[in-house]
Order: sequence, then structure tokens, then C-alpha cells
Amino acid sequence: MDAAVVTKTIVWWGFGLGIVFGFIANKTNFCTMGAVSDVVNMGHWGRMRAWLLAIAVAMIGTNALAYFGYLDLSKTIYTGSNFPWLAYIVGGLCFGVGMTLASGCANKTLVRVGGGNLRSVVVFIYLGFAALVTLKGILGAFRVNVLQAPAVTIQLDHGQTLPALLSGIGGLAPNTLQMVMAGVIGLAMMVFVFKDEKFRKNLDNNLAGLIIGLLVVGGWFVAGHLGYGENPDTLEMTYLGTNSHLAESMSFVAPTAYTLEYWAYWTDTSNIVTFGIATVFGVGIGSFLYALFTRSFRWEAFSSAQDMFYHIIGGTLMGFGGVTAMGCTIGQGITGVSTLSLGSILALASIIAGAAVTMKIQYALLMRES
Repeated sequence: MDAAVVTKTIVWWGFGLGIVFGFIANKTNFCTMGAVSDVVNMGHWGRMRAWLLAIAVAMIGTNALAYFGYLDLSKTIYTGSNFPWLAYIVGGLCFGVGMTLASGCANKTLVRVGGGNLRSVVVFIYLGFAALVTLKGILGAFRVNVLQAPAVTIQLDHGQTLPALLSGIGGLAPNTLQMVMAGVIGLAMMVFVFKDEKFRKNLDNNLAGLIIGLLVVGGWFVAGHLGYGENPDTLEMTYLGTNSHLAESMSFVAPTAYTLEYWAYWTDTSNIVTFGIATVFGVGIGSFLYALFTRSFRWEAFSSAQDMFYHIIGGTLMGFGGVTAMGCTIGQGITGVSTLSLGSILALASIIAGAAVTMKIQYALLMRES
């Protein structure tokens, strides 16, 4: 199939998946920051279980794709042999702090934009710009020369996935070991999720975890299988329709940066819509459609100058942190973890730690003021 046709197919599929993502995330109030906040501040695990269910579904589905030959997990940004541990930690902590100050992660920002939240429009702009200068600008130099320097990067012989690190155990073939580990971990997570009676009775949380997990699997299939084709310029096999030219699925920080770049260089014919950009548009539109259908669309603005300041700082930290950690709560927390990447697990733990500590500090300051 012609490369241009393949690229358009990938983009339209990404747009469609994004619409479903935004619609479901708005309907079910799926929010990673909210999930962490519920646990830290109230001890409620409902939304956290929904997030864990999404991870489990994505993990089993993604590795099933790989096992049956529909996806090469070695061709992703998450599974390489370079392990820049400092970047994962610093980026994750910054993102966790940022999403708390900005009242939601990158995905939630897009969902709120679709619902009429003007605060999230400001966060979107600062997040995207910070992500862009961390990818290609002045902050990129700091990221590469300091946080990803050879002195703080471990070189692994067989990649950084858990099965790669444990290769040879039980005499299993690598792809079999990958599938077995994904199945065991995923099923264990599901047991934890569904053992709670309240969760089992909550339709929204069940729907959020199942559908969003499947959307990540769908993203891998679209960009990582359908998008694999021959580059007409180099005649080499590559992944068409993605910014990284690797297999991709749902992630929202770098794609937000590429969205702003696309708008800025609109007349540049070499600048095209990619899978990631399409999902950004899709999530916002999907959320808007839900708000429209349920008549819940509301214009919301900042309550004070201080509120605006916190959201600007939060968006900036998310943009820097998300690129540095190579993903957000969705990009690393679900998509990356679905590959069983050690870096994704470290980045996710750092994001949660950054958010939890910030929430505790906010609560302490609130108590002091009252």
C-alpha cells in the first residue's frame, strides 16, 4: 500500500481512538491525579483500581499482540537498551508535581478543554510549549547533556523490559516468557482490582479501566502493525505516521508539543498530522461531544491570580517532566508499563511520588491557613 495512504489511515484511526478516549474519560471522570488524590487524602481506591485495570488490560493485550506477531516491542521508545534512570526519576517527579498544581495530567487537561475549562486551555499552551523546548530547544540541551548523560545512563545488553532482564529463566523462549510474565502480572492486578465489591458495582470505573486499556492496545495495533511499511524516500521499513518513526500508542505530552509545532508551521508542506497529533485532537473533540450530549459543557475560568500562577507552573512542569521521563501518566503509566519496561515502571513510581508529596504539602498548608 502507498505510504501516503498508510499514513492517512493511521492518522484517522488515531483520531477515532482519541475521540473514544475523550468521550469515555469525560463520562467516567477517569483521572490519574484524582486517583492518587483519592488514595492519599481519603483512602478511596475506586479510581485507582480503574487505572490499575486499564494497565492490566493494556499489558495483557499488548503482549498478546507481540506474541502473535502483530507488534515488535523492541521498536518502541520504552524498551531500548539505554536506561537513563536520572531522567526517569527527575522527569517523573516534575510531572507528578506539575499535574497536581495544574489540577490534572495531560490527558485530563485535554478532556477539560473539551468540556469548556479555560484554565486547561492555559495549561495546554504552557504544557505544549515547555514540552517543545524540552524536545528541541534550550531545555533539550539540559535534558540530553545532564539528565541523559552517559554518566547517569546504564547500558543494558538485551533491553530494559523485565523479561529481557530475566531472560533464560525456566528455559522459556523470550516471547513466551514475555507473554507469561504479562499474563501473571496482569491477572494478579485484576484480582486486586475486582476483589473490592464496591468497585465491581461501579459501572463507570469498570468501563473506564476496560475501554482505556483496550484503546492503548488498539493504538499499538494501529501504529505498530498497520503503520509498519516502506519509507518511499529511503526504501527502508519504518513506522509511518508517527513522530518517533517507531511503534507508538496513547501518550499526550510530546504529541501536544507536536500539535503546537504543527500549528506554528502550518504552511510547511513537510509538516504533517501524525498519529499522536490526531489523538490530541480526538480526545478534546470526544470530550466536547460528551459534554454536548449531556449538556454539561460549562465555561470555567481561574478563581484568582494565584490559581492561574499555579496552573501555569503546573503545565510547564508537566511539559518538561513528560518529555524528560518519556511519557505521562498515560504514555508511561499505561502505554509504557504495558511493555513491561523497567524505565516506565520507574517513571510511573516517580510521578505518583511527586504527586503524593505535593498533595501532602498542599493539605498541610491548607490546614495551617485554616
